[in-house]
Amino acid sequence: MSELDYLVIGAGPAGLQMGHHLQQASRDYLIVEAGPAAGTFFSRFPRHRQLISINKVHTGWDDPELNLRMDWNTLLGGRPFKEYTQRFFPAADDLVRYLGDYAAAQGLSVRYNTRIERISRPDVFEAVDQHGTVLRARRLIVATGVSKPYVPEIPGIETAELYTEMSVDPTEFTNQRVLIIGKGNSAFETADNLIEHAAVIHVAGPHSIRMAWQTHFLGHLRAVNNNFLDTYQLKSQNAVLDGNVVDIAKQPDSSYLVTVSFARVNEVTKDIRYDRVLAATGFRFDASIFAPECRPELKIDDRFPAQTSAWESINVPGLYFAGTITQERDFKKSTSAFIHGFRYATRALHRILEQRHHARTWPYRDLAGTSAAVGEAILARVNRTSALWQLFGFLGDVVTLSTDGSARYWEEMPVDFVPDAIAAGHLGEVDTYLAITLEYGKDHDHLDPFDINARRIAQSDAEHALDGRYLHPVLRQYRGDRQIAEHHITENLENEWTDEAVHRAPLHDFLESVLRSPELTP
Repeated sequence: MSELDYLVIGAGPAGLQMGHHLQQASRDYLIVEAGPAAGTFFSRFPRHRQLISINKVHTGWDDPELNLRMDWNTLLGGRPFKEYTQRFFPAADDLVRYLGDYAAAQGLSVRYNTRIERISRPDVFEAVDQHGTVLRARRLIVATGVSKPYVPEIPGIETAELYTEMSVDPTEFTNQRVLIIGKGNSAFETADNLIEHAAVIHVAGPHSIRMAWQTHFLGHLRAVNNNFLDTYQLKSQNAVLDGNVVDIAKQPDSSYLVTVSFARVNEVTKDIRYDRVLAATGFRFDASIFAPECRPELKIDDRFPAQTSAWESINVPGLYFAGTITQERDFKKSTSAFIHGFRYATRALHRILEQRHHARTWPYRDLAGTSAAVGEAILARVNRTSALWQLFGFLGDVVTLSTDGSARYWEEMPVDFVPDAIAAGHLGEVDTYLAITLEYGKDHDHLDPFDINARRIAQSDAEHALDGRYLHPVLRQYRGDRQIAEHHITENLENEWTDEAVHRAPLHDFLESVLRSPELTP
């Protein structure tokens, strides 16, 4: 029985993106998809059929790289998503159509209607589908997404209607009292759908609502889904309950008596009657198909596989992950959970695989080891890159410096992977290195970004760049895994870091100090 180099499970955005890179490298691979077409998950979800990934068609730019900063759906190497729809928040069906066309246009090796039911590893990975066909591969890349509902352990939760199965016809909830468990976008998407028909809607969860415009984590509540909050604060019978649902008791007349322990009123417990209870509590990774000898360890309430800095399972060598399940690496901090984040992470994973298994060096370019050369290379990148912009604080460019005066510029590495790559000798001889990221300022996820008093940082105030809250370039100097120095390039309203006095001169001074540091003294 022949063995593949790579078996990719899942033909969603991440699986197709990985297939593109494997195809370009002429690797022996196969993508398998349980459904009849690419992106089957998006043919059902989100249930109300509107995406929250933006599609900004008009940017004023001609540069495709810059346009990707405002395009959260296009896959690398594919046609721009804006050719499929002009809507800022596209319909899910547009994404399904896009993914199908991408797979066809790329000529990807995809086998549809192939549901993997068992994965074992007697020597190499063996994946058995629903027909009993066995696929063997030296390396496995799982890009299935979070395919299983996450159901919290609440007594009686099995009587509730899950987000995955509930009706999306609002007329079926006419004049009813409805409880929605969960405080994410799926919960509020559902609440917004019911506003015109339900008599009372309560949205409940143990934590306070966090707004994406404040935290910059896109999985927190998005403005497009928050109309419901008006109906709560402006006294329209609806409410947000901060507390734990501790019991759900279905009554003989099919109504519910739900016990809620409120978090903000000295843990007061109250029984509330509802006609319907909906559970919109998110999704989780399904590890049930793995045999015990190759079952990956899980983290974060067993919702995601635990991963190394190279997106490899921490306990199963050769098992890699791509797509939204990689958010374990930057959980609620950056954008690995979303297409516009993991499209770059998938490219980085492919480069790691090429480096590890096919003796291909991570792409780099040589620079003169001077502050002028290194500084101009950094400014050129931060003013144009979409990868560092989208996977902020997670992916970084790296400049390696040696005592012989040489410098190399490596693009788009996971920041926490760099020390491992250096230790393995993959980046050559390195005496010290710079990591360049785009990051929001300290406490950005707690301060109100619309509060003028919290944002008294002048756009041209280079001396107080460290206090900036908005996205801006950050340079850190490391030796091994020890940070030596740090420099912030002050934030700019148009994200153009080109000013001679404000951006270039302070950067030049910082780089001069780096190049004079003891780490680079022969």
